[in-house]
Amino acid sequence: MTCSPRTLALLLGTAALSACSVGPQHPRIDLPLLPPVAAATLAASAGPTQQIEPGRPAPADWWTRFGSPRLDALVARALAANTDLAAAEATLRQARELRGVARGNAGPQVDAGYQAERARVSNALSSPLANVADTLYTLHTSQLSVTYPLDLFGGQRSRIRSAAAAASVAAARLDAARTSVVANLALAVIEQAALQAQIDAAASAIRSNREILDLLRRRQALGEIGAADVAAQASALATAEAVLPPLQRQAQHQRALIAALTGTAPGAATLDLPNLSELRLPTDLPVALPADLVAARPDVRAAAAQMEGAAADLGTAIAARLPSLTLSGNAGGSAQRFERMFATGNPFYALIGGLTAPIFHAGALRHQQRAAEAALDIAKAGYRGAALQAFVDVDDALAGLRSDATALDAATRARDAADQSLGFTRRQLQLGGVGTLALLNASAAAAQASSARIQAEAARLADTVALFQAVGGPIPASATETRP
Repeated sequence: MTCSPRTLALLLGTAALSACSVGPQHPRIDLPLLPPVAAATLAASAGPTQQIEPGRPAPADWWTRFGSPRLDALVARALAANTDLAAAEATLRQARELRGVARGNAGPQVDAGYQAERARVSNALSSPLANVADTLYTLHTSQLSVTYPLDLFGGQRSRIRSAAAAASVAAARLDAARTSVVANLALAVIEQAALQAQIDAAASAIRSNREILDLLRRRQALGEIGAADVAAQASALATAEAVLPPLQRQAQHQRALIAALTGTAPGAATLDLPNLSELRLPTDLPVALPADLVAARPDVRAAAAQMEGAAADLGTAIAARLPSLTLSGNAGGSAQRFERMFATGNPFYALIGGLTAPIFHAGALRHQQRAAEAALDIAKAGYRGAALQAFVDVDDALAGLRSDATALDAATRARDAADQSLGFTRRQLQLGGVGTLALLNASAAAAQASSARIQAEAARLADTVALFQAVGGPIPASATETRP
């Protein structure tokens, strides 16, 4: 088929119009970026010194900085088997396929069809066949149909942009899920290790109180002390024993949580968990610049992609109020015998151009556009809120680390002093120089100081995890995968 100059000019003009797009393109908003974090040294006489290094991105495998092969193995299991990650990965695959659907809908649609019809018409009606005497016939029809919606005002391109933004949101949320799973697992491991250390300390306190009770009973048998002193120590032993069950219950809960994070049922497999002394405190703390932080955080990237999608949806809503042009055509053949469908005289074809313009929809299209504008404003506010939350998370983690070093030193001094006091008091009790009341006070102070020291050490580890989570970028799908 040949085209006249007028037809060719019309097609070129239509193609030029199809390059137009309506609605906002790649919306951006200004963020109140914080000043860069200053380099600092977090010194602790009772533990390693940490150095804040501004301008350096956090390593993708930051959990390996804790120097625990057992933690590394647990992270590898979680990345491979965590149920939340499996759901997020499936969501990403779905979003990418829907992006492909949107792209396919914007292109030409080609369909083939074949129909066989057996019919009989009344003698009173005109036969559709060349021989009007034939009333019983079989008709074979095959055809090829082509439809192409011309994107005059970018409505289809806006739908593609929206689908692509949804895929970007899903990808960022998968990165965020990996970061959250690894951080929650690391925190659960640290908490379990701290609880186990407290359990060991409580068990040691119980043994110590039993030894003291045995000593007092021997002294009672010798007539050196009365029953009141023995009863007081028995009460102290019972109090120390009562501390142990809640700690064991919390530790069991943490083990169940760790099992769930690694995709296994609690008790289904033995977990090889590190103790508190195996977890090395990372000494280098890289902190990204504010602009880099916004670009790296998965939740901020997801909010930015949502903003892109909302802007594309607004373009789609605007294009829905404008004319749309569709070109379609079909060609085929029809005959009484299958092999003669394309014989001379039997082929047919049709070329159709359709223009549709909305005239009156009772304000629905206008309200749809305004709803899309409101959705874009919501997405902008969400993006701004996600960025501000990123700054808050970093600030909280740094503030915690700054105070943790001081708290650890104080807790260590308190524990050492309490242990020394308890040792002196026990020796004085053996020599008869003090009563049981002084021993009870010294024992309670030592137990409390020991628990506070363990909690201070665990807090320093946990706040380091929080900092890595706050400044970290995407985590590889496999714990052994290297990223550029």
